[in-house]
Order: sequence, then structure tokens, then C-alpha cells
Amino acid sequence: MSVPSWQVSHSKPILSPSLTNSSNSATVWLLDGRKVNEAALAASLSWLNTDEQRRYARFIRPERQRQFLLGRWLLRQLLAESLELAPQQIVLRERLHNAPLLVLDTNAPPPNFNLSHSGPWVACALSMHSALGLDIERLDGERDFAALAEQIFDSTELASFRALPEAEKMLSFYQAWSSKEARYKLGANSGSAQAAQQFQLSHPALSIVLCSALPLAMPPLIIVPQWAG
Repeated sequence: MSVPSWQVSHSKPILSPSLTNSSNSATVWLLDGRKVNEAALAASLSWLNTDEQRRYARFIRPERQRQFLLGRWLLRQLLAESLELAPQQIVLRERLHNAPLLVLDTNAPPPNFNLSHSGPWVACALSMHSALGLDIERLDGERDFAALAEQIFDSTELASFRALPEAEKMLSFYQAWSSKEARYKLGANSGSAQAAQQFQLSHPALSIVLCSALPLAMPPLIIVPQWAG
């Protein structure tokens, strides 16, 4: 389902609609890492637990280290607001090939979330209603889409892709790629990659796809947290 999306900027963290009530909604928080306050990001290293710090240290490329830290910083900021805790009080447990597990010492239902990153961009999808799978991909017109399509598309998808006008191939490729990744991540979070709904969200620099295990009452809202700058 392709839907128009919009951005709402705020000067400080606020609760997304999906975390202020139990309505069947979802929110995608989108962060441009190039605009992040470096001192605040560096300070968030102390929020990471031992397993997270070990994983952070294992990344060889500085870009990948930064992506990881940006994701955990954004996630902890949002969860802290929703749970009325300090970010350093948010306990996350590492899981292989999956989003981290939020560990709570209460019986309150935890929010569902999923992270994705591409280049300088990091996104976190949140919902109190449904398991989610999120994927963002930076639109890069310099890539060899024909070769990549042969690697990730089945025969039917590949034939449809080859039949497209050249001007449409880049966006179509990234949307298909994002869809596959989002469904895969939904399966990791919910046990089934079968999505009740899939949303392709509009953005000038990114392909964004969100899959929800349960139907949502409205298209996801994209929020750009200006407080990160």
C-alpha cells in the first residue's frame, strides 16, 4: 500500500501517537545522523550495556559504528519518554539477527519497535498495537540495479523489473528491496512474515517500507525529531 506521508518537527522528545494510547497505530521516527549533536551522541555511549558495547567495538568501519550508536540512542530516547524513565535506565538484550529485546520489570505491555538504517539515516518504528518490520534504503542512482535485481528478485519479479521504463527502475528496485527486508524483519519479530498491512512511505531521499502484523487504523506517521540537532 503506497500512502502519502508527512513530517512533524518538535523541539524536544514527545510521545508519538502510538505510545500515548492503545489505538492501533504506528509511528516512524526518522533521524538524519548528519544533523545530530555530536556531544550528545558521544555521551550516549555510556548508556550501552556490556553486550552492546562489545558489539559496538566489533564494527570495523566507523560508519557502521555510528549507525549502531545512532539507532540505540534514538531507540532509548523514545522508549525512555514512553516509559517515563531515563535513557540509561532502558535495558536492552541483544538478539542475533533481530532487534534488541526490551527488558521491563513491570507487567505493563511493552511497545513494539523495529530499527533500520541506511547511510546517515536511522529510523525507528513504534507501536503499542502490533509487531512491526521496518526497512529504509537510501536512494542511490549510481548502483547497478540490473545486477542487483538478478541477485534478489525471483523470475517473475525480475521480468516485471526489466519491463519498466529506465526512469522508473531505481525507485521500483528500492521499494521491492525494502519490502522484502521489512517482511523478513517482521517475521523475526512476530514469527510470521505474513503482513496484515504494508506501507510504502514517501520520502525524497529514501525508500521506506513498514510492515505490520496486525491492521492499523491509519497510515503510519513519520516524525523527524529536530531535538536531535
